[in-house]
Amino acid sequence: MQEIHYISSEILDLASVKEIIENHKTLELSEEAQLNIKKSREYLIHKMKDNETPVYGINTGFGSLCNVKISSENLSKLQENLVMSHACGTGEFVPKPIVKLMLLLKIQSLSYGYSGVQIETVERLIDFYNNDILPVIYNQGSLGASGDLAPLAHLSLPLLGKGEVYYGGERISSEKMLKKFNWEPITLQAKEGLALLNGTQFMSAYGVYCLLKSYKLSYLADLIGAVSVDAFDCNMSPYNALVHLVRPHRGQVKTAEQILAFLEGSEMGLSEKKNVQDPYSFRCIPQVHGATKDTLHFVHKTFKTEINSVTDNPNIFVNEDLIISGGNFHGQPLALALDYLAIAMAELGNISERRTYQLVSGLRELPAFLVNNSGLNSGFMIPQYTAASIVSQNKQLATPSSVDSIVSSNGQEDHVSMGANGATKCLRVIENIETILSIELMNASQALKFREPKKSSPFIESFLKPYRSIVPFIENDRLMADDIHASVAFLQSLDIDADILFG
Repeated sequence: MQEIHYISSEILDLASVKEIIENHKTLELSEEAQLNIKKSREYLIHKMKDNETPVYGINTGFGSLCNVKISSENLSKLQENLVMSHACGTGEFVPKPIVKLMLLLKIQSLSYGYSGVQIETVERLIDFYNNDILPVIYNQGSLGASGDLAPLAHLSLPLLGKGEVYYGGERISSEKMLKKFNWEPITLQAKEGLALLNGTQFMSAYGVYCLLKSYKLSYLADLIGAVSVDAFDCNMSPYNALVHLVRPHRGQVKTAEQILAFLEGSEMGLSEKKNVQDPYSFRCIPQVHGATKDTLHFVHKTFKTEINSVTDNPNIFVNEDLIISGGNFHGQPLALALDYLAIAMAELGNISERRTYQLVSGLRELPAFLVNNSGLNSGFMIPQYTAASIVSQNKQLATPSSVDSIVSSNGQEDHVSMGANGATKCLRVIENIETILSIELMNASQALKFREPKKSSPFIESFLKPYRSIVPFIENDRLMADDIHASVAFLQSLDIDADILFG
């Protein structure tokens, strides 16, 4: 029997999102959420009855057209026009896992009862989620300030029977999808289009997806770094707890502990060293990897707040008998966090590539480019080039988006976050890190074979055993792209417990 996640005021965090996704849980509204949505809608209907007072987005135009009053008979058409006119996305298709997260986060935000939507609208979004009906969304078009207008318009189009969806492995028209399920299009009522489009669920979904990948890659960076430590025959003293207790940054302390745990019982670690000190890319793993961990902690906190928030406008406060026009759709907190995350993750790649460079340099009794008969064989010469190229690209991608702003909507929206651009760039950086770490693992695994008969720790050896069945020792030159792709696939296949990732 498929498990159910009940949408409620209970806090969503990364661990619970990971569980919902990985266990393929279906969604249902809790009684609490149903009550909140209905109360908010009933209040709005009552408030608008015979009310000639302009209320932004409910009986007025949008953006700089906020002073244009709309007659009551046109309120539904107003909302439908909003969705269609704002569906101006372009660029690449948003990855399906992120679209699914957008649905989850939009449902969550609407469930609190501050948006005034019909319960039928929320239930249809839940139907989409549960049946794996994923709207086709483009990754360009949002300024990250009035909400993620263009992407969320494309998310909403299928409610109206417009736009396209992915379903059953195909991309089909929303009209065809509705007929297949015998559903009628939703007729949007006053405020609903605005509630659907005003929000940060594009940035938030990217952020959650990037965080889930980043926590895993942070753990793997420590693990692969530990393999490289033994492969390069490094001293163990830089990971001694005493060093880190006198500079006790949380991430630094945790990284040092993790490196020691990974290398516990290593014959390489216990062996006498000729070298007094090691290059920074090995010796300073706790300081560099640890700083990224501390960044992840900050970014996690920001997104945890955001995905448990109401981010549309205006907000309806039933108990206070108020409808307030504010700015919770502005993505500045997310824009800064996404830029910070991209910078921090880029540094994991930067130091990883430096370790790869050291491993292929013919130092510490390792052969040049980690291959016998070098000259005839180029060995691991060019994978380091590939890593260096990707590291350079990451440095360019890590340029902050949040420092930019372009005036829009005829001056009404005169400061925007550009967080959506930060979100898509951040994902590109993180996908690049996966490749850079995969290349380091290839090099470190190869280098350790030259240390035999000495062995690394039982943990490292057990980690490398299945890896080497996929990417075996290279005796003579072969097609290295295949090994890189296999290495990436190996890291992607690893399932790491949430307690380890977020603990």
